Amino acid sequence: MAEEMKSQQQGGGSQNVKGDFSTILLGVGNLLDTTLTPIGNALVQALESANSVAQQILEGISKSLNNNQGNQ
Repeated sequence: MAEEMKSQQQGGGSQNVKGDFSTILLGVGNLLDTTLTPIGNALVQALESANSVAQQILEGISKSLNNNQGNQ
């Protein structure tokens, strides 16, 4: 009888730990998701801005080179 109670307590204890661990993992995953999503959006906007600036610089260089070749 005592052995049966011990095995039930041990079995139930591992299930509680499993449930708690999965809850913690879910919470951490949720926290990371809510934190990284705005950071990812900001990164996308920064890269788009840098792309736009780089494109304008290259267009300016291209126009400048075309003007210099036309003068010669």
